[in-house]
Order: sequence, then C-alpha cells, then structure tokens
Amino acid sequence: MKKFLEKLLWNSRYMTLLAVWSCVVGMALLFISSALDMGHLLLEFINVEFLGHEYAGDFHTDVVSHVITAVDDFLLAIVLLIFALGVYELHIDKIDFARDNASAGKLLQIESLDDLKDRLGKVILMILIVAFFKNVLHVTFDDPLNILYMGAGIFLISLALYFGHKAGEKPDGDH
Repeated sequence: MKKFLEKLLWNSRYMTLLAVWSCVVGMALLFISSALDMGHLLLEFINVEFLGHEYAGDFHTDVVSHVITAVDDFLLAIVLLIFALGVYELHIDKIDFARDNASAGKLLQIESLDDLKDRLGKVILMILIVAFFKNVLHVTFDDPLNILYMGAGIFLISLALYFGHKAGEKPDGDH
C-alpha cells in the first residue's frame, strides 16, 4: 500500500503539465493576437498617413498606446513561456534540446524555484514599467501635482530597476 501511494504521489507531478500546456496556449494566443493587432495598426497607419483617411482623435497618441499595449502583451507571453518551461524543468524533466543547443542560452533554462521566481520577477517588473509608460501618455499636466506624481513614479521605477539589477549581480560583482 505504501509503495502504491508513493508512486501515485510521485506521478501526480504530471498534473503540472496542465499548467505547462495552458501557459503555452496562452502564450501562443497572446503572440498571435498582438501580432494581428500590430498588423491592423499598420493598415490603419497606412490609411491615415498615406491615403488621407480621416481619424477621430489624436492618431499619434493612439498609435503609441497600441504599440505599448502590444509590447505589454508580448512581455506577458514571455512570462507564460518562462513559467511553462520552468515548471516543466522543475517538475517533469530537463529539456535536453535546450541544453544541447548553443543558441538556446541560459535565459530559458531554470535550475531552481528561486531561479524561476527571479526570472519571472524581472519580466513582470518590465510589464509594470510598460504599463506605467502607457498610463503616462494620458496624464495631463494642468496641475503641478500631476508633474510631481509622474516624477515620483519615474523615481520609484528607477529605484526598482536599480534594486532588480543589484539582486541579479553575482557576489563577485560580475554580471
């Protein structure tokens, strides 16, 4: 009975494949959706800038907002990819193809749960920075307090990047 229970418990790790495949599907959907949105934006850009079609609103701000949204979606897709690969490597097996492929690099090779957490944290920080930048596009500077808030936000982002960089350094100071 003990042997059966231990085997059942050990094999239950394969349930993490549901998370892995769900993340892969979500990643693919985000990449495809964002790429299609960028294609539609390109067509709209051609229509407005080269064919002279009318556009209601501030076209430049809307273009920048769409591009930032696409970057945000691509970063989220990368988070899903890193998470899927990390969960697979930690719970199922190492990905031999990535280890044998010289172009794979170390970015997607996860050695521990802390390694996965660090990599995800850095990409999530970038998503938050992109989201902040997108919201800055819609800030009006008619109130001096808005300028102060934006300056404080930029300072806090700089601080987060600094500490994120410091946390990623090796003990001997090499990068």
